[in-house]
Amino acid sequence: MKPQQELTSGYQADFFRTELSRMVNPKHPMVKVAAGMDWEAFETALEQTWHPELGRPGVSTRLLVSLNYLKYVYDLSDEGVLELWVENPYWQHLSGMKFFEHQAPIEASSLSRWRTRLAKVGAEKLLEETIKAGLRMKLIQPRQLERINVDTTVQEKHVRFPTDSRLYDRARTVLVSLAKRRRLKLRQSYERVGKRLMLKQSRYAHARQYKRAGKCGRHLKTLLGRVIRDIQRKCPEPDPKLKEELKQAQRIYDQQRKDKGKVYSVHAPEVECISKGKAHKRYEFGVKVSVGTSSRGGWHVAAQAHPGNPYDGHTLKETLEQVRRMVGEKVKQVFVDRGYRGHGYEGEMDVHVDKQRKGKTPKRLWKWMKRRAVVEPGISHLKHGHRMNRNRLKGTQGDQLNAVLSAAGMNFRKLLRQAGKTWLYIRWMLNPAEIQLHIIFNPNTAFYPRSLN
Repeated sequence: MKPQQELTSGYQADFFRTELSRMVNPKHPMVKVAAGMDWEAFETALEQTWHPELGRPGVSTRLLVSLNYLKYVYDLSDEGVLELWVENPYWQHLSGMKFFEHQAPIEASSLSRWRTRLAKVGAEKLLEETIKAGLRMKLIQPRQLERINVDTTVQEKHVRFPTDSRLYDRARTVLVSLAKRRRLKLRQSYERVGKRLMLKQSRYAHARQYKRAGKCGRHLKTLLGRVIRDIQRKCPEPDPKLKEELKQAQRIYDQQRKDKGKVYSVHAPEVECISKGKAHKRYEFGVKVSVGTSSRGGWHVAAQAHPGNPYDGHTLKETLEQVRRMVGEKVKQVFVDRGYRGHGYEGEMDVHVDKQRKGKTPKRLWKWMKRRAVVEPGISHLKHGHRMNRNRLKGTQGDQLNAVLSAAGMNFRKLLRQAGKTWLYIRWMLNPAEIQLHIIFNPNTAFYPRSLN
């Protein structure tokens, strides 16, 4: 059922509770950003996440949206963001609470279930609102969105490094577990044998005794084949879940080293092996993500996962369609690297592919071409500060959600910083000595008056 509007109880007990309006500083950046957000727009846009009639009344949409913002702003788990929410009155004010709460409003599993109902369009609404809020609060200038930079990166999945021996052992373990649940009496489960072989294989590989390690790996493959055939004999017509796992285990058993479309993880078969030419990390296991940022300000206007490891140029059309949904018709020029040659985009936006020499580009355009590389530190911030480095959400839909929510979290973080800079700049104009003492005792505060010009 849809969430109901929270009403004041009117009881005398509320008189003894602490109101958040008396606890928070109205000049605090989070209070300013909370006032600049259009929370009613979420109620309409995310209406599809609630059933209109069935079930009990849902949790407040503003609360769930705020918790997801805070989760990706501060790189926290579902449990961690709820623990800190109880201690922080500013977080509770952002969530729309009237009184200070001493207990978590929901369980951590509620966030996970809500994200499964949050479609891709809903996640994009969280990203779109950060841009609109910046425009309303005049923290983003419309001319900053006229030129954007687009690039691709790899969003790695939270999986172990795939080896043949580990895949054989893991696939056998899953099949044995499913067979036990269905009361299939297998000839042998090979639990102890498989554990011992995995230990020996890893130790031999560490000691560079690769022949012995290979022998253990072949033995693990043999055990997997035995379990597959045993289940097929004793269960000729398996249920859909067991049938799917048998098919996946057979793929793992049959795949060779140089095959395409291999399985790299048993619990996340959508993982792909992508090589971006990095010296320190030759292969990355996850999904390709295209990121679009403004040339001025570094605001994220697009973040989209592309399963199947497509060519970078073939992802540009979908990325620019997402940019149009986020910011409308404001974008005029798009700057990409040489990996986008032959992109085939035919739209209203002018796409400029980076060139090697300055003489081939007009002088007026060259200064913007040089700023194409500012998308790289933006991608680094997404990975190391906003949960894109290791995606823990399930399936291809989890890949899409994590990419968009990471960009929304970074934009929300920038809104908080810009709102804090504006407040400090006004105080600096009135009393510069006070701000110098503030920076000395708060070294983490980023304040540069020159950047506001």
